Amino acid sequence: MDLLYANDRPGTYPDSWYAATADQPAPRPALKGETRADVCVIGAGYTGLSAALHMAEAGLDVVLLEAHRAGFGASGRNGGQLGSGQRMGQPGLEKLVGRDDAAKLWEMAEETKSLVKSLIERHKIDCYLKPGVAHACFSAKEMREEHAEADHLRDRYDYDQIEKLDAEQMHALCPSPAYHGGTLDMGAAHLHPLRYALGLARAAETAGVRIHENSKVHDIDTRHGTLVRTDHGRVAADHVILACNGYLGGLNRKVAARVMPINNFIVATQPLGDAAAQVLTRDVAVADSKFVVNYFRLSHDKRLLFGGGESYGYRFPSDIRATVSKPMLEIFPHLKDVPLDYAWGGTLGITMKRMPYFARLAPGILSASGYSGHGVGNATHAGLLLAQAVAGETQGFDLMARVPAAPFPGGSSLRSPLLVLAMTWYAMRDRMGV
Repeated sequence: MDLLYANDRPGTYPDSWYAATADQPAPRPALKGETRADVCVIGAGYTGLSAALHMAEAGLDVVLLEAHRAGFGASGRNGGQLGSGQRMGQPGLEKLVGRDDAAKLWEMAEETKSLVKSLIERHKIDCYLKPGVAHACFSAKEMREEHAEADHLRDRYDYDQIEKLDAEQMHALCPSPAYHGGTLDMGAAHLHPLRYALGLARAAETAGVRIHENSKVHDIDTRHGTLVRTDHGRVAADHVILACNGYLGGLNRKVAARVMPINNFIVATQPLGDAAAQVLTRDVAVADSKFVVNYFRLSHDKRLLFGGGESYGYRFPSDIRATVSKPMLEIFPHLKDVPLDYAWGGTLGITMKRMPYFARLAPGILSASGYSGHGVGNATHAGLLLAQAVAGETQGFDLMARVPAAPFPGGSSLRSPLLVLAMTWYAMRDRMGV
């Protein structure tokens, strides 16, 4: 089964609240025949769109191939959170890569947020960008750990935009009986992810990028130069960028061994009106401390957008509403009778260490993926780093490529069953409050 088509109709955005509230452009033509380009980018999510945009602005001729529509995958379906730092916390990064590289990765993450905000401003992308992401804890122990990390960021990295919240302050922000304190990071932000992706696509086209949708790549031939083949066309290019994330399929075994697709799910309630204050009293996003994380925020029309639950394998569950309702009602039991107007799933890429995987796969072929739920910022910035690497400025790309990236145990045949066992264990720990 092909993950690209396991849960979606070809060339059609999913039936999500995001798709319903975005101005969808007409489909772009599929690639037909042979063409030539300086760079061929595969995948029109944040990584590919950002890479294509930055390279075109630098004067390169870029062809961007997408199997479905621009922003079709995780880039158009996610929780919309633009978080601070890397997906792995700074104390963990310091142990993994050392203090010097950890400090550079923190600086890079700060540049990531600035890059997203500047792209939105420069290209006039109307995606409801708002400041503020809270991290909610379920116990006093977790709250103390969260506060200690906030102190660490303040003391070692001079990051002073995080407010520590006790149980009462968290309840004033998020009136859920489930949470016991946390933090509020006003340097982080949230946005409408599909509108952001579509804005990047418009900007890339304006810069001269040739985007071909409904153009699934099935082969990259490096025997005589580099030739990228689709069903009805091919691109000869000096450079190729793999920006496929969870939808890579069999295009490259080295990346597939280290970046595994998993599925995550979101629902949107009916508009809550004044009752929205019983969910959040401020227009910020929230992610909590469960291993299988719950994340939520209010939409601009006062719906609760709530993400929760994961699955491993090709197919989404038959009833996404039921899958997400369970964790949602644990956090907000008073919403039991509120209709869920939209429910959708998406496929993202994760790595063993939850850090992106950057690699040189062959002469002229670069890849970046595996953002592990931190892709709004990291994928956008990865596109810039890829564009810089093509131009010969490799410092940022090399820093990311130095981060250890072990393959999943068992290869592609056993990694999903092993992850299911691990996630079941962590889910049990979540339920027990361990």
